[in-house]
Amino acid sequence: MTTQTVGLTIDTVRPWEAFSCRVRALRRLSPSFLRVTFAAEELRHFADNGYDQRFKLIFPAPACGFEKLPTSDRWYAELRELPEPEQCRVRTYTVRAVRRELGEVDVDMVIHEPHEGRPAPALEWALNAEVGSELVLLGPDARYRGEHGGIDFHAPENAELLIGGDETAAPAIAAILERLPITAHGKVFIEVPETADALELDAPPEVEVHWLPREGAEWGEKLVPAVTEAAAGLRIRATLDELEDVDVDTETLWDAPERPERCESYVWIAAEAGVVKTLRRTIRQDLGLPKGCGAFMGYWRLGKDAD
Repeated sequence: MTTQTVGLTIDTVRPWEAFSCRVRALRRLSPSFLRVTFAAEELRHFADNGYDQRFKLIFPAPACGFEKLPTSDRWYAELRELPEPEQCRVRTYTVRAVRRELGEVDVDMVIHEPHEGRPAPALEWALNAEVGSELVLLGPDARYRGEHGGIDFHAPENAELLIGGDETAAPAIAAILERLPITAHGKVFIEVPETADALELDAPPEVEVHWLPREGAEWGEKLVPAVTEAAAGLRIRATLDELEDVDVDTETLWDAPERPERCESYVWIAAEAGVVKTLRRTIRQDLGLPKGCGAFMGYWRLGKDAD
């Protein structure tokens, strides 16, 4: 959508847009994963950027649904100014698949036991969702002619890959693997609640995928040693970059450079923030991985509200 003036074209499309849609299909992939297919005519404009494209799911407010959801560029600040019962809750997810020709977007949601004392709007919505349920997706608009942002996987060509995450990162990892060139090589480790959560993934032939079922173990108990061992075998041009400490109980751990350096090895880690902090310290500080050769992201923090 553009506004025409004499000798000038002004682009009025925003990088991200709020897409109102309904559930077209629900598919339980495993005990811990539910695939939700959203549909709307306007989703034909939802950009298919692939990799670990982040976007927002906006859930209806208890008192008024989406009636008072702000639409300005200050929408989130304005949302927080509303009385709590009128506030839509917001959660960050990864796009699993986009079918623009059909006006469809797939999102894989993690189904788990509620954590006592923590609000769980996404879980509550998912457990009660049915075909026709409404939701708002705040995502990249394909009509925008610049970069949308929200992608943190920037592996250099031919770099050896080390990818790790827990179940919250599994959809992002799956989408990354589908966009990798056929020549990509490396190792992937995905920690999930149980053996039945190991899904069939489309990965290049020289990318090893290892599923790590916790089966009652603590978060990171399987992921940390597996990734640490694999990292020790990487070709790393060690640097003495100073590693900034992050208090994951009060700050968001998100160490993801927008553009990579020249790297023989590239690391992408996303999981519970405490687990990511441990792996970041080992790989960045102890092994000396340059800052531009890896992304370390705390997707969530144990015991903390995702907002």
